[in-house]
Amino acid sequence: MWDHWLKFNLPATLTSIEEGEDPGGVSGTNTSGDLNYGPPCPPDKEHRYFFYLYSLDTILDLKEGATKSEIKKAMQEHILQKTTLVGLYERR
Repeated sequence: MWDHWLKFNLPATLTSIEEGEDPGGVSGTNTSGDLNYGPPCPPDKEHRYFFYLYSLDTILDLKEGATKSEIKKAMQEHILQKTTLVGLYERR
């Protein structure tokens, strides 16, 4: 699984994210090893992109640059709701 963007502790007032906008919160380290969004760039065919959004009952006590596994571990026992969006993209 390639992680393009990891964000946590987003503002509770956030209702949408516009294209090119950083929604705030704290950035985790993505698979490329940086904190920024890495856009889709499938090498061969159409790929599926999963966007996961969690509602938590706490603010995660993690620093910028936390890894996906650290974030998932910190979320355990605090998930109130989860939703998933799947997007499809093929480079032409």
